[in-house]
Amino acid sequence: MRTSIWRHFDFWLFGAVAVLIIFGVAMIRSTVAGNIELLELDVVGRQMLYAGAGFIMILVAASQDYRLWISISRVLYVLIAILLLLILITGGGGEGDRFGAARWLTIGTVIFQPSELAKIAMIVLLADFFARHRDKMGDLTWVARSSLLMVFLVGLILLQPDLDTSIVLMVIWFSLLWASGLKLKHLVLFFLAGLVLIAVAFPLLQPYQQDRIVNFLFPDEDATFGANYNVNQALISIGSGGLLGQGYGQSSQVQLRFLKVRHTDFIFSAISAEFGLVGALLVIGLILFVVYRCVRAARLSTDTFGALIAYGVATLIAFQSIVNIAMNLRLIPVSGLTLPFISAGGSSLVTIMLGIGLVQSVIARHRAMDFA
Repeated sequence: MRTSIWRHFDFWLFGAVAVLIIFGVAMIRSTVAGNIELLELDVVGRQMLYAGAGFIMILVAASQDYRLWISISRVLYVLIAILLLLILITGGGGEGDRFGAARWLTIGTVIFQPSELAKIAMIVLLADFFARHRDKMGDLTWVARSSLLMVFLVGLILLQPDLDTSIVLMVIWFSLLWASGLKLKHLVLFFLAGLVLIAVAFPLLQPYQQDRIVNFLFPDEDATFGANYNVNQALISIGSGGLLGQGYGQSSQVQLRFLKVRHTDFIFSAISAEFGLVGALLVIGLILFVVYRCVRAARLSTDTFGALIAYGVATLIAFQSIVNIAMNLRLIPVSGLTLPFISAGGSSLVTIMLGIGLVQSVIARHRAMDFA
């Protein structure tokens, strides 16, 4: 059975993820060069450490039957809820806290963000729920029950406040709901409800979140600070790269630090500046390939639970990539979502690699009766 599992291991998916992560570490190294504060934090070393832990996690998750997660999904959900409540009570305290938001927990020398792990927990829990009640998705009562699982965690995360992760969880819920057979009339209903929710929620957002939206809708091209400045510098960086880029570690926008938050939120702009349009398209192509292999895993799955897990991970990677790249191109308001596999951020990287491990587990068992 073990031989069969590793024979069906998707080495194409694993290889694409490895290339993206190695490239991401190299880009982080370029973006933090000369920045004493970031060098003292050893951002590159920590990213490599988290990447190593993530690769181990992929192999461990792939070796275990993904159906085992059904039995621990509720425990994981409760555990994450407790961690999120702990952040609200203690105020977090991680070094990544900013804009008055508390999102990180520090245990010894380990700093992690529970809301990142909530993404995987939500995928697994909703996949189990929808798999067991797939024939009832035409009944809005069951749809409402599934939304309660999502709304509770979203509420805790919004209190941090973390609007970006909350939106990701809502997208995961809706995508899995759609994959489970949501009717078209209900889709229209949810779309209209979403528009109303946006209008109602805007006054409740934090001031910096409102500013991001207002600055996007009514940009001040002469702004010399804030979100407009960052996005303007991102666009300049992308344009400066031209077709082939200025070379690794040679971009004036990056090395002279005109581009801010260049190792996390705006790393796509740094890639475009150093490797140009060709390099940016290659990165996008690799991410699309990873998403394709996850969708392929969903199609190969022998059961609905496995298919929804793979589809959920594909949605997570695709949505975060689209949002991050679109933000860099000023197509949407500024967001704090990372570019999967590339942006600096241990919690985000490990979480997505765990998702890849679950997808590998689904692929490895798509021929459950093959013992050769």
